[in-house]
Amino acid sequence: MVQRKIIIDTDPGQDDAVAILLALASPEEIDVLGITCVAGNVPLELTSKNARIICELAGKPDVPVYAGCDRPLGRNLVTAEHVHGKTGLNGPVLPDPQMPLQETHAVDFIIETLRAEPPGTVTLCPLGPLTNIATALNKAPDIAERVQEIVLMGGAYFEVGNITPTAEFNIYVDPQAAEIAFKSGIDIVVMPLDVTHKALVTPDRNEAFRNLETPVGTAVAQMTDFFERFDKEKYGSDGAPLHDPCVTAYLLRPDLFSGRHINVEIETGSELTMGMTVADWWGVTDRPPNALFINDLDADGFFSLLTERLARL
Repeated sequence: MVQRKIIIDTDPGQDDAVAILLALASPEEIDVLGITCVAGNVPLELTSKNARIICELAGKPDVPVYAGCDRPLGRNLVTAEHVHGKTGLNGPVLPDPQMPLQETHAVDFIIETLRAEPPGTVTLCPLGPLTNIATALNKAPDIAERVQEIVLMGGAYFEVGNITPTAEFNIYVDPQAAEIAFKSGIDIVVMPLDVTHKALVTPDRNEAFRNLETPVGTAVAQMTDFFERFDKEKYGSDGAPLHDPCVTAYLLRPDLFSGRHINVEIETGSELTMGMTVADWWGVTDRPPNALFINDLDADGFFSLLTERLARL
């Protein structure tokens, strides 16, 4: 497998943390050029701190981390401490990071990197609101044709919404940014709630993390112990869905996933359905397909991959 160059755009979040760990544990297949942070699950000050905490937990303090946009393009920031806790990484007790935050703004790093690398060789991996991505596209429209692919976690169709009745959190926080990304002409792969809700950390799967008996395995198990309470209460599920690691797992093992190439539009006009991903799953419109919308995965294969890779750290 050819090593894939990626930029992880993130708002950690426990599940973001696991997605980052999976990427950093897979250097043969994934070259993490940098981690860009955005306000989302918690405010920017905490997301940029949390990303560095995770890099140090992985033993990778050389990965550059950049702070980006601290608010959505046209709306007030909505956060998710009710899911992730006040820090965003509630669960384990992890030390404050020693590695520095880079001085360059995340948006400028995205633009500069895409212009410096050969066209079609860098994949953008947004795990949170798409504010940084959209801001970069607005500021430097020429970069759109240089992106290999966007593989993102966000949206829903069959599962509708988790922050409103119709909207998934990442898209809802900045629907205007999502609209820009989906209309950019860049190849997009979407990991919506329809697939991430099938990536459930059952007690046995979480015990496998704990049984690694490493700082990483213990921290991941403790993160899941914390944030699963929300999904168990809300959905009556057997455990917490690992939303964002689906993005990294897709880069490593696309054969674990299946979906359809369809049209996806973002609702930005109605407060009732703001941030809804209007996914034409059944092909009832003549709107051209603009995204590979994933709806299923091999959950056992996903967790085998995750456990095997986390054991490397």
